[in-house]
Amino acid sequence: MGRSYFVDEAVEEYLVGIQTAPGSCVTGLLAGQSSPQRDFVVLAVQTPHRESEGQPKASRGVSPLDDIDVEWVTEHAKQVSRMLPGGLSILGLFLVTPPELSKDAQNALKRLIFAMDKYITKGRLWELSEEDVTDQVTLHICSKTKKTVCKTFDVKDPKSSAKPADWKYQTGVSSSWPMLSCSVEVDVQIPMTGSSSDITDKCMKDGLRRWAKQIEAACCLINGRHALDDSELVSGQVKTSFCTCLFFFRKRTQKQPIEQAELDERSSALVQLCSGSVKVRGVVHCRAYIHNNKPKARHAAQAIKRDIINTVCSRVEMFLEDLLINEGSHKGLCSGQQALPRRVFAPVPVSGLSVCDYMFPDESTADVAERLKEMLDCKTPEEDIDTSLEGNQLFSNVCGSEITESPSDDSSKHVFSEVQTENPKNQKAPQYYAGVAITAAVALLATATSLLYFNE
Repeated sequence: MGRSYFVDEAVEEYLVGIQTAPGSCVTGLLAGQSSPQRDFVVLAVQTPHRESEGQPKASRGVSPLDDIDVEWVTEHAKQVSRMLPGGLSILGLFLVTPPELSKDAQNALKRLIFAMDKYITKGRLWELSEEDVTDQVTLHICSKTKKTVCKTFDVKDPKSSAKPADWKYQTGVSSSWPMLSCSVEVDVQIPMTGSSSDITDKCMKDGLRRWAKQIEAACCLINGRHALDDSELVSGQVKTSFCTCLFFFRKRTQKQPIEQAELDERSSALVQLCSGSVKVRGVVHCRAYIHNNKPKARHAAQAIKRDIINTVCSRVEMFLEDLLINEGSHKGLCSGQQALPRRVFAPVPVSGLSVCDYMFPDESTADVAERLKEMLDCKTPEEDIDTSLEGNQLFSNVCGSEITESPSDDSSKHVFSEVQTENPKNQKAPQYYAGVAITAAVALLATATSLLYFNE
């Protein structure tokens, strides 16, 4: 028996409304949330037209399917995945074709789904769990009859063949999903062993990967009680409006034996020769959604942890990309203070959920609204874009022999922040408080330090 996809009726309206030119094809993304039992699709967005320089490209084959720009489809998927909060991800693709191309559509979808997954996961810093679903959905739609064919591919198996899946429309799939949010203080120091772009990218990814493992290894408390693996998120909490989540690092008791692999993984002290270092420090706002089909507490903790990792890594990645585009290299890391994007949120119509974007200081909400329209095919009034959750983000750098000191006298101090969380579109959804405590102590031998921080 194949997987079942419960799809919001707003997605159905969107797919039915897609217009295609005679003999042409339209591709797009399907986003939502997967669980071991079922999958939920809450957002569909077609691939935007690519702005090309000069004359339009000539047709590359006898079929419109041959003209699908795989590179652009995968880049669009990467951009949209950055805009999704915790708990939401790209679940697959849809393809609209004329009737005469229906037989060849599945081969095109398979080629696209494997290319997309490879591209958007290559920089992912969190590890898949045993419960994570590796099936990606493909939906073929006939432009004339609107008939749909839903199939899945296991993207972790290159030899995977298409499996049939159920595609069921429902009203208000995500309207009562609870939302968790927290403000996280990050303090990560990353050694740099060179100044070239490739070395910079590698050092940043290695440093953030070590930090991401700490986040993944954190424990979670809900209402002061440890979130057991099989405990339901809302069990015993339906009668109350609020609960508190706290993440902290495990500490071994004296009676527990120390395995060498565990010791190596949990060691927080590192001495490393390097030519400089970058410190990522400050407060970021994170949020995650979890389905209301008997969700487990561990799934909620996993969703918020992954959002913490994704938002920090996305900003660092965007900053380095911006340096390459504007300066042609990463030498801008040693050019004093530089701006970083801050996270802003905007509601998704009907669904009760929100998406995010990253706004540089020289941008306005009009720029964010334009990106939302281009990437998500969604018109968002500027007044609906919430820019209040984070302040301006700055990149401060000190080059030379000085190492920037942390403003805290105690580098191992626990930082705890707590904020109210809610589903703004539906007051019946449970509301949560979420807090994160992060501890890290890193010893570095360096000759220069860059400071990347987020200001509230």
